[in-house]
Amino acid sequence: MIQDSDQWFRISNPDEINSPALLVYPERIVENIERMIASVKDKSLLWSHVKTHKMPEIVRLMIKHGITRFKCATIAEAEMSAGCGPDEILLAYQPVGPNIRRFFELQEKYSGSSFSCLLDNEEVAARLSEMSVASGIPARVWIDINNGMNRTGIAPGPKAVQLFRSLKSLPGIDPQGLHVYDGHLHKSDYTIRKQMCDEAYRTVEPMIRELRSDGHSLRIIAGGTPTFPIHAAREGVEVSPGTTTLWDYGYSSSFADLQFLHAAVLLSRVISKPAEGLVCIDLGTKAVASEMPHPRIKILGMDNYEFVTHNEEHMVIRPGKGERLNIGDVLYCIPWHICPTVDRYNKVYVAEQGMVTGEWEVEGRKRKITI
Repeated sequence: MIQDSDQWFRISNPDEINSPALLVYPERIVENIERMIASVKDKSLLWSHVKTHKMPEIVRLMIKHGITRFKCATIAEAEMSAGCGPDEILLAYQPVGPNIRRFFELQEKYSGSSFSCLLDNEEVAARLSEMSVASGIPARVWIDINNGMNRTGIAPGPKAVQLFRSLKSLPGIDPQGLHVYDGHLHKSDYTIRKQMCDEAYRTVEPMIRELRSDGHSLRIIAGGTPTFPIHAAREGVEVSPGTTTLWDYGYSSSFADLQFLHAAVLLSRVISKPAEGLVCIDLGTKAVASEMPHPRIKILGMDNYEFVTHNEEHMVIRPGKGERLNIGDVLYCIPWHICPTVDRYNKVYVAEQGMVTGEWEVEGRKRKITI
């Protein structure tokens, strides 16, 4: 197990790195993979979500450790993952428009992996059925259940049961089970979070029992990062954490029960001191996720500062008394939200044993790779 130190993030060759930049630390990523596996009864139940990192090198690290199922948010992420040779890939998004055709093209090109997707209505099911019959490629699907997040899906109950039953009669459609994502449950207090998670899952249990009593084979994928250990304790439930791979300041400051390591750090520099008490760094909204209020970063090694303005190329902070920053100084920062921060970079720098040794392409951030 990695022994954390106060200076784990520093690199000895920052002058070789243009800023802003995103650094990743493979040893810490591997440690997070091992901790994720230790959090479940059987690693075959893990569907690691690649939307956090979008990098084939990390997918390969997971496969090396025995994780062979992956969730994706886009066709490009699915293609990136497929190039690494996993067993199963779930497009955790309902395909519409050209994405229906692309979903089948993925299966044709990467026949060594089993692909599936989400759906929540009969219209998309009919389109998938038509394309399956035309292509001769099966459409494996999961019903997307909305048990409180109100983003996508169908509410648990009779309509969802009927939708699943109707899929059995559609040519080419191979229903896998239910996808129950509860990303709206993020209370810091574990006891409250577990209570809310259990209550939300109880709304789904009657339809699970009903469908299984009909003789349907039914797999269940439940939860995101904050709730995956709770669902992992349920018999046979598969889980799909994502942020666990790189971790971020939002989760580390909110979930004391989830012990993962920061494995991605933003390298920034002081570029100006425009007025007394103000410092501008090159970590604008183009360089770090900015969909939430401040704090959007945690500056490592500094405890006393406030955020003043944040726009495309600039972040202005007001350091507290005793903080001395000079133009050109390097700052290391943990993003509050890592997933959309990674998406701002074409490549990341790989930091090993205190220095940058190479680069990894963020291949999955592309809107299109080949398909």
